[in-house]
Amino acid sequence: MSAVRPERPRAIRIVVVDDQAIVRRGVRALLATEPDLDVVGEAGDGEAAVRLVERLRPDVALIDLVMPGVDGVEAIRCIAAQQPATRIVVLTSFASDENVFPAIKAGALGYLLKDSEPEDLVRAIRQVHRGEPSLHPEIARKVLLELNRPPERQRQTGVPLTARELDVLRLIARGLSNQEIADQLVVGETTVRTHVSSILSKLQLASRTQAALFALREGYAALDDAQLPG
Repeated sequence: MSAVRPERPRAIRIVVVDDQAIVRRGVRALLATEPDLDVVGEAGDGEAAVRLVERLRPDVALIDLVMPGVDGVEAIRCIAAQQPATRIVVLTSFASDENVFPAIKAGALGYLLKDSEPEDLVRAIRQVHRGEPSLHPEIARKVLLELNRPPERQRQTGVPLTARELDVLRLIARGLSNQEIADQLVVGETTVRTHVSSILSKLQLASRTQAALFALREGYAALDDAQLPG
């Protein structure tokens, strides 16, 4: 009786978005050497990227930021809203604050520079596919410096959250799950899920990680108590 071979896991389906064809082909050639990665499509601008992701629904989208027409940040925002199951990795040459923070706020879970080592790109794709953030060391430093920067003002007014939503936001920043937040506030988990959805909608954020970053940046949570959700 022959042994039953274990079923191989499905490859991670990827689209590559860059206005330079040579970059797209280079990334495709690199990823083709990895048996668990499969490039299923390419796009040369943000508008084409949004349509491509809607049609193919890949697991991961690698997106450049500076492209003609619809740029990378706007494409990320549209994809995160329309296809939230697709994880997004920025792959760009730009590391300035005006590129980094809008891309992360728009919904990017990874941010790599084009001078990264090939193995770093492969690792980042696998990490974001698991739902884990992956940042180039230079970008990670920027995020940490931003979190450590004393808030210019405590936004106790002007943020459209209720008192209970602020309570939930602070607990999100501490890394608590929905059930743990429910236990802490003595409410049902369904109620917490509703509050989390409302917080993300009101603040125009794409994930709990972004909500935690917002809480830290605006002074609603202290860095010593915080644990960013994975």
